[in-house]
Amino acid sequence: MENYQNKISWWSKIYRGLSAAFPFVLLSAVAVIILANFNLTPATPASLAKLPTTAPPELNPFALINLEAKAAIVFDALENKIIYSLNGEEQLPLASLTKIMTAVVAREILPDYATVTIDRDSVKKEGDSGLRAGEKWRARDLLDFTLLVSSNDGAASLAAAAGLVFAGAGQNTEGTITDAVAREKDFVGKMNERAQALGLVQTYFLNETGLDLQSQVSGSYGSARDVATLLTYAATKYPTLFEATRQPVFKVSPLDGKSREAKNTNEAALKIPGLIASKTGYTDLAGGNLAVLMDVGLGHPVAIVVLGSSEQGRFADVEKLASTTISFLNN
Repeated sequence: MENYQNKISWWSKIYRGLSAAFPFVLLSAVAVIILANFNLTPATPASLAKLPTTAPPELNPFALINLEAKAAIVFDALENKIIYSLNGEEQLPLASLTKIMTAVVAREILPDYATVTIDRDSVKKEGDSGLRAGEKWRARDLLDFTLLVSSNDGAASLAAAAGLVFAGAGQNTEGTITDAVAREKDFVGKMNERAQALGLVQTYFLNETGLDLQSQVSGSYGSARDVATLLTYAATKYPTLFEATRQPVFKVSPLDGKSREAKNTNEAALKIPGLIASKTGYTDLAGGNLAVLMDVGLGHPVAIVVLGSSEQGRFADVEKLASTTISFLNN
């Protein structure tokens, strides 16, 4: 009897032990089944490489550019949209970027073959580009020369010749100082009319050269956006007008003189890929200005303008914007 009771007591202990352990055994079995169904394998470098990753947000490449310019713009002429703008609507002195409009109005009035005589008043303008009073030039050649070397006396001579056309006086540029002032005023009036017609709301001209009139008064004002619009219009309307500005050096000659080499004031001409047109500008009041139109590929023109940079900084600014634009559009 005692042995029987001992056996019962022994089985009771086993039963109680199994009862206490059963939940843990059951959970372990379930875990084994689940893990087996998932067919998990240890992580390896190769397997970790295949894991999906979240791509970081794309950074605007223009945000990394540091410019000296007070204002700048990159205008996609093909898509008619602004890619980049730094104070693009701010009205600033234009300096010799003025001559883009001078060339447009002169081209509208004077045929390529028209003879322009360099008059005495014109050569008195600030800056000596090598023109001499009495020289005769074909209008097209003088335009090339004026845009390439940013000739103030060339711009003034073109304005005077066009002013005579307004007055129906042919191409005889001899006359009084009063006549010269009147011709210049008429020509500048035409420049402002064209600016309004093109919707250049921040732009107006006081002279045809862009030279400062006083220490605090520029010869012309406009925005980077206006200049981009103007340069795009000019190069599209007159595709050959800026051919000379694509080269570092260009040969020109008056009708009655020897051929001469004219050096481009755009020192970055060879550094801008697909350059279509360019124009520099610099005065004490304006600082360094530069406008270019370039083809980024397959007939895709883009205008880049910087205003209020330094004399050398304008070239570096445009080079930065040009390379970033090409990278941005090709990605």
